[in-house]
Amino acid sequence: MLPKDSVIGIDLVDQVNHSNVKLDLSIIVPTRNEVGNINPLLNKISQALNGLNAEVLFVDDSTDDTPQTIEAALQSYPDLKIRLFHRPAEQRSGGLGGAVLLGLQNISTEYACVMDGDLQHPPELLPQLLSTARDRNVDLVVATRRTDGSQVNGLNAARNLISRALDFTARAFFPRRLQGVSDPLSGFFLVRVDALDLPSLRPNGFKILLEILVRNPKLRKAEIPFQFGERLAGESKASTREALNYLNLLWTLKFGRGSVRLLGFALVGASGILVNSLVLYLATSQLNIYYLVSVGIATLASTLWNFVFTELLVYRAAHQPQGRLLRLVMFSALNIGALLVRGPIIYVLTSVLAINYLISNLITLVIMIGVRFLASDSMIWGKAFTKESSPARLANPLAAAARMTYSYNIHNLVSVVSEGLLPELEPFRVNHTIQNPTIKVRIGIPPSPKVGAQKNPNYLRFREFLGHIGFEVGIWMGEQVNVVASPLLRLSPHVLYTNVVEPILRWTFVKKGYALVHGATLAFGDDAFLITARTDTGKTTTLLKILSHQRRNSDQAAFMSDDMTIISPDGVALTYPKPLTISAHTLFAIDAKTLNKKEKASLPLQSRIHSRTGRKVATFINKTMLPAATINMFLQMVVPPPKYFVHKLLPNVKLTHSAHVAAMFIIERGGDGSSSIDNKDALEILLSNCEDAYGFPPYNDLKEFLYRHNGVDLRSIEQGIIRQAFGGLPATVVKSKNLNWWCLIPNFIDEHMANACTCDEAHSIDAIPALALRPTSGD
Repeated sequence: MLPKDSVIGIDLVDQVNHSNVKLDLSIIVPTRNEVGNINPLLNKISQALNGLNAEVLFVDDSTDDTPQTIEAALQSYPDLKIRLFHRPAEQRSGGLGGAVLLGLQNISTEYACVMDGDLQHPPELLPQLLSTARDRNVDLVVATRRTDGSQVNGLNAARNLISRALDFTARAFFPRRLQGVSDPLSGFFLVRVDALDLPSLRPNGFKILLEILVRNPKLRKAEIPFQFGERLAGESKASTREALNYLNLLWTLKFGRGSVRLLGFALVGASGILVNSLVLYLATSQLNIYYLVSVGIATLASTLWNFVFTELLVYRAAHQPQGRLLRLVMFSALNIGALLVRGPIIYVLTSVLAINYLISNLITLVIMIGVRFLASDSMIWGKAFTKESSPARLANPLAAAARMTYSYNIHNLVSVVSEGLLPELEPFRVNHTIQNPTIKVRIGIPPSPKVGAQKNPNYLRFREFLGHIGFEVGIWMGEQVNVVASPLLRLSPHVLYTNVVEPILRWTFVKKGYALVHGATLAFGDDAFLITARTDTGKTTTLLKILSHQRRNSDQAAFMSDDMTIISPDGVALTYPKPLTISAHTLFAIDAKTLNKKEKASLPLQSRIHSRTGRKVATFINKTMLPAATINMFLQMVVPPPKYFVHKLLPNVKLTHSAHVAAMFIIERGGDGSSSIDNKDALEILLSNCEDAYGFPPYNDLKEFLYRHNGVDLRSIEQGIIRQAFGGLPATVVKSKNLNWWCLIPNFIDEHMANACTCDEAHSIDAIPALALRPTSGD
C-alpha cells in the first residue's frame, strides 16, 4: 500500500500493459479527502468510455486514505490506466488549480478532460465532450451549468446565488475575454493541451478554467449543457478562503502579480501628493520662496509622510530585513534622486511652456509613482516577502506583463519580436510568433558590458545615473540583434521605438540593401514623390492637406509614409506608415472631425510639450549633464505624443504598398517661391535631413557602435543606396513664409505627370485628369 507521505510523481499502474495502447483521452481528477468517492467515480468512468482508451490521472492533496484507496482500486479497473501524483503538504501550491496544472504538464494525449472527484460532474459526458472537440474542431469544450438544458441540483439557493455573483464579477473584469462562454467558472471541461500556453498559467484556487480563458484568448470554444449533481460523499471545499483566493486571482489576472502592493503604494502616494502640493503652495505663494526650492522642501515633507504610511499600511515593518532607520535613509535617497529628474521637467513645463507650477509638479509626481514602487519593492521593502530574489522579480506586475511578446514583419525584409509594444510598427504586426527575428527586444536589466576582464566588442550598454529605474539599454550586434531595455521603457512605448528600435532598424535595413529615408511620400499611380525637410518643418501638415484636398476632388493620390520611407537602390519606395504626430494646428488645417472629445481635450497639452519648442528644450537638456533620455521617458509616460494613424485623420484615404520614386521636394520655412536644385545638392540636403531625424538621446552614444560592425562602415553603404536611388531625379526646393507648401507642390506634380505622358506615345495628355489640389475660393 502507498504510504500517506509518498512523494510527488509516483505512478500507479496495474499488471495490464498499457504502454502499447494509444490513448484517446486523459482525465485529470484533482482530489482532496475524497476517499468515499474514488470507486464510484472510477466505476462510472469505466462504464461511460464506451470503447475509448483513456487514462485517469489523480492529482491528490489528501490527508486521509484517498491515495491508498486509488492504489487498491487498480485491480478492479483493468481497462483504465490509472496514475497518481500525491503532493506533499509543502508542494501543494495553487490549490485545485495547481493540481490541474500539474496534471496538464504530465500527460501525453492530445486532449485532457478536467473534472471533480465528487461525482457532481457526470462521467457519462466524457465521450460527448471529446466528440464535440473533434467534430467542431475546437480547442476547448466547456460543460456549462448556465444554458438551456442545464440543471443545477448540487447547489442550494444561497450557493447558486453566490456562484452567479462570482460569475458576474469575472465578467466585469474580463467582458471581452469571456464572451461566448456562459459558465467561465465551470470545473468540468475538455481542452486540447497543445493549444494552451502552460508556462503562463499561475493558478491559485478553484477557478483554473477562468485563468485558461483569460491567458489564452485565441482558443476556439464550444459548450455543452450538463446536470450539476449532488455530492456523493465527503465535504465541499468551498470556503471564505477560496472566495478570497478567487478575488485575488481576478485582480492578479487583470493587473499582474504584486499589484495589490502596487495599489496600496499608489494610494499612499496619492495622499503624499496632496501633502506635497500643499507644502509647495504654502512655500511658494505664501512665503514667496522660489518654486524650484519649494519643490525640494515639499519633497522632504512628502517623503516623511509616505515613509510612515508605507511602513504601516503597505509593508509589514516587523518582517523587514533592514532596520527602520536604514529604510528611511534609502527611501529618502530614492526621492532625492527622483527630484534630480523631476526638477528639469518642472522647469521646462513651468518656465518654458508656461504651465502652472502646481500642475507641473503634479505631473512629475504622478509619473514617478511607478518608478518609486519598482525601486521600493525591489530594494527597500519587497525583499521580505519572498525567499528568493528571482521569484521576487517575477512577482512584479511590470515584469509579468513584459513576458508578452509582439511580432512585426516589415515587408519580409526585417522582423522584430519585442516584449514591449511598438505602436509605430503596428501596421506590420503579425499574429504568430516569429521564431528567428532579425531584431529581438527583451524587457529586463541589461548586464554589465564586461565579460571576464575583457569588454565584448559586440555589446554596448547605455545607461544614465538612475540605472535600472531610468533609461537603460543593452545591445548585442550579430546575425540577430538582441536588445535588453530597462523595465520602465515598456511603459513608454514611443520612446522604446523612437530612441531604441528605430536607430537599430535604420542600420539593419542598410545591411539588407535598403535605406530608411527621412521623408513623407505620396504616390500617384506607379510614381512616388518624396517630401523631405528638417524635423518639425511641416511635412505632416503639408502631406495631410494635399491628401485632404485631393480626396475631395479626385481619387488618385495615395499615402505611403509621413516620416520615414524605405528606399531600394533601384528607386522603389516601400510604405512605412507610422502614426503621424499632429498638433492642434494640424487638426484645424485639415478640418478633421474624427478625434473624440478626450483626444481633442488632451491635444493642446500634448502639442505644447511635443512641439518645436519642446524639442528645442530637449536638445538643450541633451547638451547638459542631465539624464535627457530618462527625462524624456518619464515625460512621455504621462503625456504621450499625439500620434494617430492616417486613417484616423482621413478615414477614406487611399494607401499603396510601393511605387517608383519620380521626384523629390525639399520644403523650407522663410521666403516664397520655388526653384529647381541640382541633383547633387539635393542629395546632400536629403542625407543631412536623414541624419537630423536621429538627433535625440541616446543616438549619439550608440551610432558609431551601430554603423561600424566587423570593420564595415554602413554610412557609406547607406549613402550609396540613396545616391543610386535618387541620382538623376528632378528635385525642387519649395519655400514659404505662411507654410502653404501644400498648394504649391501639386503644380510640379501636375507638370511632371503631364511631361511623362507626353513622352509616352501610348497615352495623350488629355487622358490625364487634373489633380485639382490647388485651393478653391472657399479655402
